[in-house]
Amino acid sequence: MPTRTPEPAGRPPPVRDPEAPRRVTLLELFFDLVYVVALALISRYLIGGVGWERAAESLIMLMAIWWTWAITTLVTDLYDPQRAEIKLLVVAVMFGALLMTTAIPEAFGARGLVFAGTYVAIHLGRGLFLMPAIRRHPQTRRRAIRLLVWFGVSAVPWLIGAVAAHGTARTWFWASALAVDYLGFRLAYPVPGLGAVPHDQRNVTAEHLSERYQQFFIIALGDAVLVSGTVFSLHHSEVENIAAFATAFATTLLLWRVYVHKSGELLPEAIARSSQPSRFLTTAPYTHLLMVAGVVTTAAGFDLVLLEPAGRTPPAWLAVILGGPALFLAGRAAFEYEVFSRVSLSRPGGVLALLCIAPALLFLAPVYAAVGAMLVLAGVAAADHRRSRGRPPEEPVPPH
Repeated sequence: MPTRTPEPAGRPPPVRDPEAPRRVTLLELFFDLVYVVALALISRYLIGGVGWERAAESLIMLMAIWWTWAITTLVTDLYDPQRAEIKLLVVAVMFGALLMTTAIPEAFGARGLVFAGTYVAIHLGRGLFLMPAIRRHPQTRRRAIRLLVWFGVSAVPWLIGAVAAHGTARTWFWASALAVDYLGFRLAYPVPGLGAVPHDQRNVTAEHLSERYQQFFIIALGDAVLVSGTVFSLHHSEVENIAAFATAFATTLLLWRVYVHKSGELLPEAIARSSQPSRFLTTAPYTHLLMVAGVVTTAAGFDLVLLEPAGRTPPAWLAVILGGPALFLAGRAAFEYEVFSRVSLSRPGGVLALLCIAPALLFLAPVYAAVGAMLVLAGVAAADHRRSRGRPPEEPVPPH
């Protein structure tokens, strides 16, 4: 019988070579396609019965979907995405994320176990899959064990919520599971006997990580574009239809403009200049989640306005139409602090303006509420332009 060739003792782990190219691979871009569908389904789910309960459920699904992307992005930043085992891992996560996506419309109903079970399988399976490749490399193995332990703990409320709980109870179980997942990341996954992941094992690749977050934000804007292009009421006059469509398009353009202005452009340089690049690893997932949540909520608002531009605006609809831009501006303020260690007054000013115009918009048609949100974002973009016009390019000053 042929003998199996032993694995070389000195074979390196599938970690990134410091001298290797840092560009995003085509497989990673292909992987992102799943999330176009996921975000579209979440925004559609949100307006299926607008209310606080539906909003909480949508947020939980968004946070879960986002975490499968964020942790996979971390894996492709820390490990070599050209290695065969890492490529196979990305494809497996892509399959799992797509399966989770199919369960979104009924995640809080009959397909809860598919949604939660797949989420658990993605995160536990990732760690178990990596173990053989890193078994001879103690530091890398201990890092993977820490993550595996934390995801094992969060798996319990995920599965209990899916199997034994319904309605509000499932929401609370899954919210507690996400709290474990997000807190573990923030604390660098401390485990008794092993401690937290050391700083030297949390180094990030500025070019790769920043490009991945920028790409996901564009995917979120793709949800807004998709709604604008596909949800078009045929029961109203062409003038109302075009007015709602033009407002949605202009708002999407302004979201992009406000995101990329300076902070979005300078994120790679800010990471490279930081005395602690790993700090961005622990903050970027949260700031971008908030901005993505704002865009998804804004897209849901487009859906409402395009279907029913006339008539009075119900309070729940107004919360969606104005709440999306407000969430985005809050996340954008935190993002700006990551890059420049300061927050422009236009960010909180924009949120305040949205709150101020809300009472009057209750008496107007939904399309006017959308126009009001668009004008606030236009004011923020104009303030950004005025602040930077005629001045030398601003240098990033990340917090220390």
